Amino acid sequence: MTELAGQVAVVTGASRGIGRAVATELASRGAFVIVNYVQQAAAAAALLAELRGAGAAGELVQFDVGDAEQVGPAVDQIVDRHGRVDILVNNAGVSANALLPRLREAAWDRLLAVNLTGVLRCTQAVLRPMLRARYGRIVNITSIVAGMGNAGQAGYAATKAGVEGMTRSLAREVAARGITVNAVAPGVIATAMIDELPETLREEYVRLIPIGRMGTAQEVAAVVAFLCSPEAGYVTGQVIGVNGGLYM
Repeated sequence: MTELAGQVAVVTGASRGIGRAVATELASRGAFVIVNYVQQAAAAAALLAELRGAGAAGELVQFDVGDAEQVGPAVDQIVDRHGRVDILVNNAGVSANALLPRLREAAWDRLLAVNLTGVLRCTQAVLRPMLRARYGRIVNITSIVAGMGNAGQAGYAATKAGVEGMTRSLAREVAARGITVNAVAPGVIATAMIDELPETLREEYVRLIPIGRMGTAQEVAAVVAFLCSPEAGYVTGQVIGVNGGLYM
C-alpha cells in the first residue's frame, strides 16, 4: 500500500510499543516517518534500520515532548528539511500509578507535562505547516481509562481525558482547513508494560475482555493508519476505542 507516499509523518514516542507499531505501519504505506524518541536511542535506531531494510524511509529525531524548549525547534527543523508535516501521531506518554492520596505532585506535574501539555506543544508546532497546506491528519493516542477510569490511575486518566477534550475542540477549529483530528483509545494491549504484570493479573484482565484476549500493538496501529489516510477525510473529532469490548 502506498496511499501515504510523499507524506511526512511525525510519530512521538516511536521507539517501542504502540508507537513503534504505528511508525512501522505508516512507513509500510509509503510515509516518510520521523521516529521520535527521548532515551531509547538503540531501540529507535533499530526501528529505523528495520524500516529502511523493508524499503521504507525515515529519520530519527530526539526530543522530549514534555520540554517546551525542545519541541518547537525540533519540529521547525523537520519542516525546514522536508518542507511539510502531513501527519502527527501524539503517542508519547508516561504513567504514574498510585492511589490519589499517594500521588506525588512531581509525578502529577510530569504526567501533565508529557501526556497533556506535550500533545498541545507538538500539535501547535505542526499546525502551522498544516494550515498553510490546508491538509493534515492528527491522531492522539489516549486510553480506555479516560472513559472508564481505573483505580490507581486518576492522574493518568485525567491527562488522557484532557487529550480527548482537546481532540474534539481542535477538530472543530481546523476542519474547514482540511485537517482532521481524532483519538485512538487502546484497552489492554500486549506490550512490554503488560508483560511486566503478574500472570494472574494478566489472566484477570483477559477474563474481563469480551473478545477473550489482549489486543496487539499492530491492531492499534491499523486504526491509526486508517485515520491518517486520505480515506478518513470525513472522520474527525472522534475517539475510537480499540479494546476488545472491554469498554463500550
